[in-house]
Amino acid sequence: MPEPSTIALVSTGFIGVITQLTRRHFREVKRALDNTLAGIGIAIASPVILLTAILIKSVSPGPVFYKQERVGLNGKTFYIYKLRTMRLDAEKNSGPVWAKEDDPRLIKFGRMIRKAHLDELPQLYNVLRGDMSIVGPRPERPVFVEKLSKEVVDYRKRIQVRPGITGLAQVWHSYDETIQDVRKKVKYDLLYIKEMCLMTDLRIMFRTVIVAALGKGAR
Repeated sequence: MPEPSTIALVSTGFIGVITQLTRRHFREVKRALDNTLAGIGIAIASPVILLTAILIKSVSPGPVFYKQERVGLNGKTFYIYKLRTMRLDAEKNSGPVWAKEDDPRLIKFGRMIRKAHLDELPQLYNVLRGDMSIVGPRPERPVFVEKLSKEVVDYRKRIQVRPGITGLAQVWHSYDETIQDVRKKVKYDLLYIKEMCLMTDLRIMFRTVIVAALGKGAR
């Protein structure tokens, strides 16, 4: 019977080989994981999306879904999909602005939907399309990317990878309210890009479940 130390050495070597292979083919593994999780997620979340859509329709006229242009991988724009939580004319007078605490533009139950992160569920479709990943820097609107690229050092480095539904900044940082907040978020995003690997993604996903369950990080 092999000595415990021998078994440990062989196990460590095996794990090391698997880790190296995963890192070497990380992009392929990440994409396959994205497709698998998005497919499973849509199947599981469909009843929740339907019930939330019915709730939105019952309290607010207009479509229950909305799409918005965002900047993705290498600056390519795409339309992100969400369940609508704001009035149809939310930015008619103000123009594009960030969400804020107790946002008056929210429809009835809008804050509750956001707290539970239910409005983000349609983005699983964006993952299947290849616009987004499960984990990555959050995509921003073109108008804000243009503005913040001039005010925040290395801001455009965020678009070197596919944007995500969740990310390191989302599970450890609050919503953006000031340029200082954006600078902090960019540091998290650049750290993620530097440390990208399967284990990092899995840890962020696990942390996301906790954050969502506690209703944190939403407005």
